[in-house]
This record gives sequence, C-alpha cells and structure tokens, in this order.
Amino acid sequence: MSDAPIIIIGTGLAGYNVAREFRKRDDKTALVLITQDNGEFYSKPMLSNALAKQKHPDELPMGDAAKMQHDLNAKIHTNNKVTSIDPQKQVLLLDTGEQLNFSKLVMAVGANPFQFPMEGDATSDVLTVNDLDDYRQFRDKLKNQTSVAIIGPGLIGCEFANDLAANDYQVKVIGPDEAPISTLLPTPAGQALQTALSELGVNWHLGKTVSAINKIDSGYELTLSDGQTVQADVMLSAIGLRANIELAKAAGLQCNRGIVVDRYLKTNIDNIYALGDCAEVSGFVLPFVMPLMQSARALAATLAGEPTQVSYPAMPVIIKTPALATIVSPPERGAEGEWIIEKTEQGLKALFSQGDTLLGFVLMGDAVSEKPALTKRLPAILI
Repeated sequence: MSDAPIIIIGTGLAGYNVAREFRKRDDKTALVLITQDNGEFYSKPMLSNALAKQKHPDELPMGDAAKMQHDLNAKIHTNNKVTSIDPQKQVLLLDTGEQLNFSKLVMAVGANPFQFPMEGDATSDVLTVNDLDDYRQFRDKLKNQTSVAIIGPGLIGCEFANDLAANDYQVKVIGPDEAPISTLLPTPAGQALQTALSELGVNWHLGKTVSAINKIDSGYELTLSDGQTVQADVMLSAIGLRANIELAKAAGLQCNRGIVVDRYLKTNIDNIYALGDCAEVSGFVLPFVMPLMQSARALAATLAGEPTQVSYPAMPVIIKTPALATIVSPPERGAEGEWIIEKTEQGLKALFSQGDTLLGFVLMGDAVSEKPALTKRLPAILI
C-alpha cells in the first residue's frame, strides 16, 4: 500500500492541523481528508464567545474546503461518512459505496454531545453546539427570542452563559453540581464564578436535573427534579462530550474513554493513529486545544518518517468567562493533595499541592497575572 495515500478522517482542528503540520515536512505524499460536513476550517472554541466578538457564524471559517484542498495539496471528500474500516486490507468504505485504500490512517473524529433521557413532548427541541452548523442553527433560533435555558453548568455551559448574558439574554443554568465547572474548579472557585455570572444576570438552578421538557405557548417549560419549573424560549444542552469510538471499535481498535493510543499516537493496529478529542493518549483524555496541537506536531513527524513521541508540558486552560477571568491547570485525576484557597483583592487563587510540590492551580480575576510563574512550577503531564 506504499502508493496509497495517507487518509485523515475528520476536518476539525485535529484533522486539519495534523495535515498542515505534515505538509511542512512532506509536500509530495498523497493526502486525503474525509469529513461528514462541508469541510470549513474554523476554531470550535470560538463558538462559545462569538456573540461577544460580534461575529456572525459565516465570519468564523478561515477557509472553505476548496481553499483547504489547495493549501494542503490534498483531496478532501466533503459530506461523506466512513462506514467501515478494514485494517488488514487497509481500505475504508464511504457511505457513497466508494472504497479508498490507505497507507496510513488518522482518526480525528472528535467527540459528540451526550444527553440524559428526559420526558416530555419537546426533548427533540433541545439544541447542542458541537460544530459550526450546530452554531448556525443555535444563532438562528436566538433571533427575536429573549431567554435561554442552558442544561449543564460545566466549562462550555458557563462560557455560553457569559456570552449570552452579556448580550442581554435572560440565561438560566441548570445542573446537578454544587457549583459551576465542578470537574475543573474546587467549590469555592466555582462559587466565585457563579457570583460573577449572577451579577451579569445569570440565574442558577444547581443541585437539580431536568426531568421533563414540554412545549407551552410562550416557548418551553422545563420541569426540574425537585418539581420546580423553568421557562425559556431556547434550550441548549452542554452536559458534556463522549469520544466518537464506534467506527474504531467496529474496526478492532482498542477503545476505553477514547481510542487508545501510545505516545506515538498509534493504536493497537499498525498504520492507524488517532488524536484530538477522540483519543486517549497514554491514559489521558484532554479535550483542549494545546494538547491537540502538541499531538498534531508529533504525529505529523511520525507520518513523515520521523517517529516522534508526543510530550505534554503543563498546559493551563483559559476559560472564556470575561465576567471573571479564569485560568485553570487541574491536577491529574486522582492526585493526592489539597487545595489551598486565597481570596485576592479582585479575584481568587487556589493552589493544589502535595507537600511542597505544586500539582495544579486556579487563578481568577487579578490573580491571572501569576500564570507564567506558577506554570513553571508545575510538573509536565507527559515527558
């Protein structure tokens, strides 16, 4: 299969960035990308603050499929779905019936939102935003409306809450957590963010889940687990994402929380790799941009004939909540240690340490200035 192309499934940040990094090293090898959408190149993290930046959805793409095809000297199959992969024959099948051979295959298939079961006649009207087409639909639904219910008080839910409230929408956030972004922030830090967003006009319904959604004359009524009801014109679910592993599992690739890969981003089957939100790299699932970029550079080198292990330095995450600037570098899951939390003049600093060793931090408000110094003290995630 040496004359077959390298094929990348997916044209999100992972797929396009590994292609771009590969082309810096190799401008000759045939390259094919396959995507279920129209192949526009854009940054998904920009979707949750596009309103504040006065960006119409059509202004977000940095290039369409034709431009990317030209820039990458690649063939891009748009609006196509890969239905099966035969690793032994190194061939994949498209939903059009077309078969494509590959020399190496990269899975950059991302993750999809998941939804908890709810009763009622309007559950299908709950929106999710996982790509630009979703966001176009969401923005279209917002026209001439005033209130939005966000199901899920995590990172994405809070970023959307800030963006919407700052643009005069009545925002109601619902979730079972004690405080916002509970997977990344210690409770006092989450409560500080909650207070800042409340001052912007966000209303909170925490410690509760949505049990039913029904249509009413003025929009929708959400019944909560404690029997209370919340009304809204538009509903957005931001509960979380699950790695897309179905195609990989069917092909015999090892999967856990994501497609399992080693430090070379290689799966358990030769010539098949994975990166981005769909990948579990040496046990880590890190659905953020910086790990993705580190992976893209390493995998591009490997694909170009220079086997390169991915390294993850400490990579703090900037949470896009201007109501209270927040930067977090969470400790590794299950790490032993304790949070020491200190209020600053206009913010909060939380340090997670084990003895004298700093393992993570949260910086809010005026404390974000300490990011460079504290990041230097953190251990690398993968070295």
